[in-house]
Amino acid sequence: MQAATRKTGFVAHELYMWHNTGNYAGPMPYGNPVQPDTHAENPETKRRFRNLLEVAGLTQQLHTIAPRKATEEEILRFHTREHLEKVRALSADVGGDAGPFTPLGRGSYEIAILSAGGVLAALEALMAEEIDNAYALVRPPGHHALADMGMGFCLFGNAAIAGFHAFERFGLERVAFVDWDVHHGNGTQSAFYEDPRALTISVHQDNCFPPDSGYRHENGSGAGTGFNINVPLPPGSGVGAYEEAWDRVVIPALDRFKPQLIIVPSGFDAGAYDPLGRMQMHSDGYRSLTRKLRHAAERHCDGRLLMCHEGGYNTWTVPFFGLAVMEELSGAVTGTVDPFMEMHAALGGQDLQPHQAEAIALAEALLEKLPCQS
Repeated sequence: MQAATRKTGFVAHELYMWHNTGNYAGPMPYGNPVQPDTHAENPETKRRFRNLLEVAGLTQQLHTIAPRKATEEEILRFHTREHLEKVRALSADVGGDAGPFTPLGRGSYEIAILSAGGVLAALEALMAEEIDNAYALVRPPGHHALADMGMGFCLFGNAAIAGFHAFERFGLERVAFVDWDVHHGNGTQSAFYEDPRALTISVHQDNCFPPDSGYRHENGSGAGTGFNINVPLPPGSGVGAYEEAWDRVVIPALDRFKPQLIIVPSGFDAGAYDPLGRMQMHSDGYRSLTRKLRHAAERHCDGRLLMCHEGGYNTWTVPFFGLAVMEELSGAVTGTVDPFMEMHAALGGQDLQPHQAEAIALAEALLEKLPCQS
């Protein structure tokens, strides 16, 4: 065991696991002829992520951050009053749907504001210089939620709410979002689409979810023109494509924008074998991307890197992706070997393919529209 060299904050809470998404068939409602099963967004991947950190001996080297409830004022910086009240009413009754593919159960409102508040608590510890970086293992997720409705399992936009908190409470002028979830971060994009204070980058599987979303031409509007960058990668992209996207688009964009804070909506559903994605990332790939982001944060914002958990639905592999990220954030080396790593690395197509390089080059051209900070 190599001890941590950085103070990494960690937010987790058992109540996050009690958000009840009910009986579905993956993401789909059950009912004849669809036999009831377990909803894709269930507690197991997150609980196993947390458990592996403990078993590997890393938990005690992290700096525990207690989540708090986000206030109505903080939620309403992004969401409408009508959406907040709808979620609260459904939660107080027997549950229901907060939007497309967004079931919730009794008590989910209180859990959702604790989820958003967990990200805020991590941000506050980061800004107070109590920690160097942070990971908020929160649930329900947030990056699909729109101002007026939930979407794609997301009730409130955790990352977006944290961004507004950084602007309003801490007076930051530039915040960057780098979303590596396999699905397009449409909610975070919508929150800042006309706002030049935010650079929103989403690297995702092309046309996966939401449908008809996440295209390169969605580049911001008004004062925010050029500040939204989508990198839709072809299905089947492996670590080679993600490394190329980071080296040619993500890191150069951060270097042009010079953020004072980097927030990462961190979904692990681009990992190999995920049931809701068709990509081939592995634990060493996530470790490498985290390292690149950490170095960018050290160059531009005193290391302020905040990750908040989003998707990832393979219960076997997600814990090992998460452990790799946490080791890289903290500098600790637990010696725990990812038993899936050799298998994932050997998958055909892990190297950068010509059609993937072409897609990345088209996204790279968007950098010309991104103003360069002096």
